[in-house]
Amino acid sequence: MDILQLIDRLEELFNDAKALPFTHNVVVDEDRMLELIDQMRIAIPEEVKKAQQVMAQRDRVMAQAQEEANRTLQLAREKADQMMQKDIIVQEAQRRADQIISQGRAEAESTRGDADNYVVETLMQLQEQIAKVSNQVSNGVRMVQEEQLRKETGNVSEKM
Repeated sequence: MDILQLIDRLEELFNDAKALPFTHNVVVDEDRMLELIDQMRIAIPEEVKKAQQVMAQRDRVMAQAQEEANRTLQLAREKADQMMQKDIIVQEAQRRADQIISQGRAEAESTRGDADNYVVETLMQLQEQIAKVSNQVSNGVRMVQEEQLRKETGNVSEKM
């Protein structure tokens, strides 16, 4: 029997008791009272056992919940560490990529400068060669003109 029902029956026994005039005392049925007390002695340990079982079960559930929380927290920490490691790797890769791009640009600029110098040198050599050829052409033209002039003056002197 449930302890609360027994308490209700005890209260009912008290309410059914006969009051003694001019006092706060009552007369109760002794047999019924003792029977209820015996039932309470039996019921209370059962209720205590049930309460202890409930508390033990609660403790198990709490322990499981704590264990699960610890596992979840550990997984979250591991995941955060992995993400941080990935972030560090990505940052390092980005830094290396920037370094490679910067080095490539510097090498391209250097190559461009070398190419510009080569073009300038080649054009200057070509200009010198053209100047020589132009000078040779001018000399050749002058020589031919002088030769023609000599021939013409020589023909003119013969005719005279």
